This record gives sequence, structure tokens and C-alpha cells, in this order.
Amino acid sequence: PGHVQLLPPQNVTLLSKDFAMILTWAPGEGSPPDVTYTVRYESQDRLDKWMKVPHCKNIPRTFCNLTCALSNFYVKVRARVKAVWGQSQSPWVKSQFKDYYSDVELAPPVLNLNVQENFIHASASFPLPTCVENLTWKYDLNLWEAGSEDKKKYEGHFRKDTVTINTTALRGNYCFSARALYESIDLKHSEFSQPVCVLLNHKG
Repeated sequence: PGHVQLLPPQNVTLLSKDFAMILTWAPGEGSPPDVTYTVRYESQDRLDKWMKVPHCKNIPRTFCNLTCALSNFYVKVRARVKAVWGQSQSPWVKSQFKDYYSDVELAPPVLNLNVQENFIHASASFPLPTCVENLTWKYDLNLWEAGSEDKKKYEGHFRKDTVTINTTALRGNYCFSARALYESIDLKHSEFSQPVCVLLNHKG
């Protein structure tokens, strides 16, 4: 007694989403409600050396954010997870290999607009994990008159940079939208953010 046959976690997937590398899984069939999980990872340059992930040991949830546990963003890694319940442990289940650098998926940035009399200062902030702050994130900014298809593009600005736009000649409702960019093996970008529209030089 005390030893139940614990079935291993299912659908173990390493996914890259919104600037983060996350391992997800589903409970094995018939898992007790208070089962917990432990995660480790290995990188392709040191196979069979499974590294512990301190914040994902005996956790009740079915995901683990690995981003800041990784020692190298340019090497493929995979992770494994097992279920633990009392004295019982399931077998480990492994994910596929991925690497942050080329597989990272970008979320749209949050667009910040500072509207002044003749200028708009636009910048984009990204929901980045702190450990990847220093990678070369960029953004593109689009500006267009509401209802028009004709977009003015400001491309390839570094994440912390502000784009200053002279608005003296603009009259009416103008919209702004931005997307995150990352140059890895190929150029990746996020979807564009939801447009933010501003009424410019409105007399009256």
C-alpha cells in the first residue's frame, strides 16, 4: 500500500510563446487530485546531463516557465516531467527539442504614445522575461489616417528607442500600431498591436 501505479503526464510539449519557453503537459489518466510534478531539462551540447529547475520541483500546476533557467539561448534544449504522489513516481516523459533563439514566438508590444502640441513620441514596451532583456529586440511602427489603407512605416527601431513624429501637417484621426521584431536565423515578427487612434490638430 502507498504505492499506486502513477501514469505519466501526457501531451508533454515545449512551446515558445510571448517571449517565453514553457513546458506544458496534462495529468496522466486517473491521476489523484493532489499529484505534483517535477521538471528537468537538458541541452544538446550536454546530453544526458539533466539539469534541475528549482522553481518547478513538486509543483501542482501543469506548466513550467523554463526561460530564465536556460543557460544558453542558442542551443537546443528539451525538458522532461514526472508525476509524484506520496511515495509513488511516474516514469519521466520527454518533450521535443527547441531553442529559444530560433523558435521564440513574439507577442505584440504595448504601444505608448506621448501626444504633444506638434509632436507624438511613440515607443513600444515588451512583456520580456528579465533574462532576455539584452537580446536585440526591435519594433516596427505604422501610422495611418483612420479609414485609409496607406500606412507610413517606421521600421527596425530598437526596443528602448522612441520614434518622434512631427504632426503639424496631420489633421484628423490617425492610428498607430506596432509589432515586435527579432532577427534570428530569419526575421521573425509578432502580430501588430491593436491600433491606438488619436485626433490631431482638431480645432474647436
